[in-house]
Amino acid sequence: MSDQAAPNLELPATTGKTLNLAHRAGMKLVLYFYPKDSTPGCTTEAQQFRDLHPQFAQAGCEIVGVSRDSLKSHENFKAKQELPFELASDTEEKACSLFDVIKLKNMYGKQVKGIERSTFVIDANGAIRREWRGVKVAGHAQEVLDFVKTLN
Repeated sequence: MSDQAAPNLELPATTGKTLNLAHRAGMKLVLYFYPKDSTPGCTTEAQQFRDLHPQFAQAGCEIVGVSRDSLKSHENFKAKQELPFELASDTEEKACSLFDVIKLKNMYGKQVKGIERSTFVIDANGAIRREWRGVKVAGHAQEVLDFVKTLN
């Protein structure tokens, strides 16, 4: 998927905003998909992006987290973790399908459909420049930041 145009996409996001990939040219974007608000791994990942947010902003890069949770769940998670970036709600799995992040997972011996933790960096021209799939949380936000800093 790298170096191809990001799919056109519109999702409702926190604080009454809308994530619209077609109308955000000129800024780099980290789009990270995570399984569920307020779970241990997802909370740690959000906190790491939060803590590095000033450095992402300095690099001219926005961050948006995406999961299948409702906007209400996102608003609570954002407030509790003091996240300085928006969370987009993909309850219908539109973005998840476009970015191919829905996978079958084993949970308590059953196969369930869920989001594979994945991150995409979209450049100022709207092209996907890098993707990470099956992300391990430890050190991931820093790795993404290091990559973003290499983009013009």
